[in-house]
Amino acid sequence: MEGETSWVINCFEDSTRGICEIDSFSELSDEGSKEVNAVSVDLILPDDLLERILACLPVASIFRAGCVCKRWHEIVSSRRFLWNFSHVLPQKPWYFMFTSSDEPAGYAFDPILRKWYGIDLPHIKTTNWFIASSCGLVSFMDNDSRSELYVCNPITKRCRQLQESPGLKFPDYSALAISVDRISHDYTVSIVRSKQVPGNFFQWDLSIHIYDSETRMWVTSCTEVLTGWRGGDESVICGGVLYFLIYSAGGCTPETRHGLITYNLSSRSSHGLLIKSFIKVPCPLTCGRLMNLNEKLVMVGGIGKQDRPDIIKGIGIWVLNGRDWQEIARMPHKFFQGFGELDDVFASSGTDNLVYIQSYGAPALLVFDFNQKQWKWSQKCPVTKRFPLQLFSGFCFEPRLEIAP
Repeated sequence: MEGETSWVINCFEDSTRGICEIDSFSELSDEGSKEVNAVSVDLILPDDLLERILACLPVASIFRAGCVCKRWHEIVSSRRFLWNFSHVLPQKPWYFMFTSSDEPAGYAFDPILRKWYGIDLPHIKTTNWFIASSCGLVSFMDNDSRSELYVCNPITKRCRQLQESPGLKFPDYSALAISVDRISHDYTVSIVRSKQVPGNFFQWDLSIHIYDSETRMWVTSCTEVLTGWRGGDESVICGGVLYFLIYSAGGCTPETRHGLITYNLSSRSSHGLLIKSFIKVPCPLTCGRLMNLNEKLVMVGGIGKQDRPDIIKGIGIWVLNGRDWQEIARMPHKFFQGFGELDDVFASSGTDNLVYIQSYGAPALLVFDFNQKQWKWSQKCPVTKRFPLQLFSGFCFEPRLEIAP
């Protein structure tokens, strides 16, 4: 695996309290001993121009810049700087990897500088919480009562706890999604809950609950009983439409063990949900992961063998065009083998033009560039597997400073 270099551990604090201390670094220069008459660029640049230059730096470099001097610290902490930062090109998404099965500790990978950073996630208590992200904000929901729900910026640590959502108590399955408006920064959180009808294995109660950050209220927009299908834990909001995977509750062929439901959040129709919006998956899947890449629905799935659909033989990436799936790429065999312990299920998430794929059984992280159609290993994560049953998981998020819940 390439890129087995050292890593830098940074500690990010709330941007409203200023830029935190990070590990210092220096660059060696052969010209260091020479006498040079130079004029500091810092002295001749006005604040507004310096702000625009600093706003083009990667997030990690901005934190370093804030440690250079008092003037730079004040600039990167100002509201005007955050406004400039929000109008430059989006930062490439980072991937946070949980490196412990017992506590929510881990590292975040920066694909621009190709380094890992230590980040403490606020409020999340265990690694099996439901997690969704959009435009710099990440939502967390507990996996027990499903009553604790937070929306936070993992870079600045600014966080808000949402009121408990309505609907089924202690559902069997839940799917969490969030969508942030890039202009207004308002956001929508959705939860799809599914619970088996008592005494009937083939029927499942399904409900959709929507939270609006502007009104700070929940609305139960849909309730329905599905026959032969149940909800799961995969959903995403893309282009104002909620997409979520449903799973066979028995009696289906291997080719139809998974299906996709589309739900328009603006119309919020509560009738005929399954019949009108069911979309078949492109092939027998061992698992499916949904993500929003530039307002296009993308699915990463484990491809099952024809005679043994529960045995994974490869990984594919598809984009949904209308009601048809277009295959974008399949993981080359050398990368598929490189995971070593790739199971029939795995973690995968992405945004912008990057897709991250990770085995639950190892800390290896594979990156697929959607624009260049290129596969590449990340730098080696600064952790080693300590025992055979140690599990790893993770999620993708966009590092931003100006977004707050």
